[in-house]
Amino acid sequence: MYELIQASENCYYIDCPSKIGIIKINDTDVCLIDSGNNKDAGKKARKILDANGWTLKMILNTHSHGDHIGGNKYLQDQTNCKIYAPAIECDFTNHTILEPAFLFGAYPPKELRHKFLVAEESKAEYLTSDILPNGIEIINLPGHFFDMVGFKKDDVIYLADCLSSKATLDKYRIGVIYDVKAYLDTLEKVKNMKAKLFIPSHAEATEDITSLAQYNIDTVNEISNKILSICKNPITFEALLQKLFDNYNLQMSFEQYALVGSTVKSYLVYLKEENKINATFENNLLLYQSIEE
Repeated sequence: MYELIQASENCYYIDCPSKIGIIKINDTDVCLIDSGNNKDAGKKARKILDANGWTLKMILNTHSHGDHIGGNKYLQDQTNCKIYAPAIECDFTNHTILEPAFLFGAYPPKELRHKFLVAEESKAEYLTSDILPNGIEIINLPGHFFDMVGFKKDDVIYLADCLSSKATLDKYRIGVIYDVKAYLDTLEKVKNMKAKLFIPSHAEATEDITSLAQYNIDTVNEISNKILSICKNPITFEALLQKLFDNYNLQMSFEQYALVGSTVKSYLVYLKEENKINATFENNLLLYQSIEE
């Protein structure tokens, strides 16, 4: 764990629970792609940088989830590096209470105000292509979260969280998704990409991403069909969520209610806008029902 792996002449990654990319700007200066899940991850990343004689100039955050920005503050405090994040992800990075508040849809209970969802705040600036070191390209990867991006350098692509490993999907089945249609569009785009190496944050690096992208697409379609089957008769969101948890042997908690619950609502919106589900109010209840073909 926390092993430094070279991917190309200028590209590396630290193999850890949420992979940290390293791109050399020149012989001594580097930028990071994300910073790990907490201060300890930041410390381990800095130890690797110091051991190689590298100076950290900037962190490029792919998105604002806590396991990708958790080392930001420590590294910024220690090195005075710049931090950049795309669009609304920048605002979430600077004001990390927004993450659990968004997921819960209200002021979050203390069970959601922990470091996994509320990373230490850092001073991020908006990511634009003009601030990137020479040869680094931004790749838009929306869907998993608002404005998530990946990066490309030396024919190596850092894919952030645009797909999950097969093992993760087989265990949990319902991955976190903000915009289902955008997520599927991103997966289709990724499925057709060619590169020397793909580095997803939570799956093994690979030279061919096609089959894993398709497995993620198939899983999203499976969840959509499962929701449609449960909604054959009018059902509330809470009852639907319970049936999905029971079906996939998931255990309810505040964290799972927020993460999976937010995702299931996104599925419902997607299916509604695809004219596959109706949403109606009856007796002051919001009910969902599949539209018969």
